[in-house]
Amino acid sequence: MPARILIAEDFDDNRELLRLILESAGYEVREARDGRELMEAARAEDFDLVLIDISMPHLDGWGAITELRADEATRAVPAVAVTAFAGEQDRRRALASGFDAHVAKPFRSKELLDAISGLLDGARDGDGDGGAR
Repeated sequence: MPARILIAEDFDDNRELLRLILESAGYEVREARDGRELMEAARAEDFDLVLIDISMPHLDGWGAITELRADEATRAVPAVAVTAFAGEQDRRRALASGFDAHVAKPFRSKELLDAISGLLDGARDGDGDGGAR
């Protein structure tokens, strides 16, 4: 059974690109257009991993990761910040805020897929970090 990934991205072209990359790699994908839709989907369904843009309407990525980590049902779901906030300070802030990995836009497909597979492999191994930090 393929891993289920939830994409939270408000920009349609970016969301479509992420979906195409993930589906071509064999993942099952659901989409959310903002942080509120992300939280509704994450509470309604089980996902193996979430990709979260930082700059979104209604609930940004910082608020979304805070809510995910505070909720017992979603606390352990690996989360990747996929964001234009690309500096080292941004990466450190994302990891300190509860994200398991940080992928800067524009990204290479391989970089994104490596981060995802590392987190999913780590979750299956039980260590939870997948080496993505």
